[in-house]
Amino acid sequence: MMKTLTITRPDDWHTHVRNGAILQAVLPHTATQFARAIIMPNLKPPVTTVTQALVYREEILQALPTGANFTPLMTLYLTAATTVEDIKAAAESDAIHAFKLYPAGATTNSDAGVANIATIYPLLAALEKHQLPLLLHGEVTDESCDIFDRERVFIDRHLTTITRDFPSLRVVLEHVTTSEAVQFVVAAGDNVAATITPQHLLFNRNAMLVGGIKPHYYCLPILKRESHRQALINAAISGSAKFFLGTDSAPHTRDLKENSCGCAGCYSAFGALELYTEAFEQADALDKLEGFASFYGADFYRLPRNTDTVTLEKSTWTIPSSYGDITPLKAGETLSWKLIR
Repeated sequence: MMKTLTITRPDDWHTHVRNGAILQAVLPHTATQFARAIIMPNLKPPVTTVTQALVYREEILQALPTGANFTPLMTLYLTAATTVEDIKAAAESDAIHAFKLYPAGATTNSDAGVANIATIYPLLAALEKHQLPLLLHGEVTDESCDIFDRERVFIDRHLTTITRDFPSLRVVLEHVTTSEAVQFVVAAGDNVAATITPQHLLFNRNAMLVGGIKPHYYCLPILKRESHRQALINAAISGSAKFFLGTDSAPHTRDLKENSCGCAGCYSAFGALELYTEAFEQADALDKLEGFASFYGADFYRLPRNTDTVTLEKSTWTIPSSYGDITPLKAGETLSWKLIR
């Protein structure tokens, strides 16, 4: 039995670190595990300009623990008010690595998102021209659409058209959750990729619903049935460079999660690499973890691969019931791998 596992230091290609007090609380977890992370821009107010992103980046850097070796990779929030000039300015900034598109109302702090994707086609053309990736929360928000179908309908209704009309646009379909999403990404060109979260690799919707509703497993896109989880596992361990690590770690204080209208998001940054390692071990594919966690995302973003390493030890430990006011994924349960350096 393998007792230690050493891989090239990974990156997180989709995470939320918030700002203010929550940033101070959660950033050390991400900075300990990962060398770089794509930082989501859905603050209040959203990060929509290069100037705002640079201010946010400085706040992140100031919040890092002493001696931390971590680089935040900033993104801008795409809105109907974004201009072609904004995209050009972002392309000229070394700090900005992508634009994020939220369909309006799709998830936390997405009210400023795009209501009608057809109206932003000039912006997609500018992103294609400047080779800036478009990061997609790929769900429709129609009230008539079943929540378990929203990703599939988004692909059919929007993503198929976007990739047809902008064939060179670099697209990341974030936090994929369905077999249909996996099939779409596999069939698309090399400029289309996807991130997969630890919760969608480890759990199906039973984890959230059986034995009572468990709000800390509630995220968007929502956990799906087991057949979809298996499709995600197969994609992650396939060795395809189209699929890479993106935690979508989303810290919320307990009062916002545990109420009559609890918000979406799973907090996984505390032990993200351990969670992924457990999923890959369950699939008997530990040899595929390094590519997924450390290589393919860097390659897609056209950044150098990291050269340092991290080591995990086969060691059972209990996840704390909380980190301050934040309840982590699998709180109070055990993990079988531990990051030791």
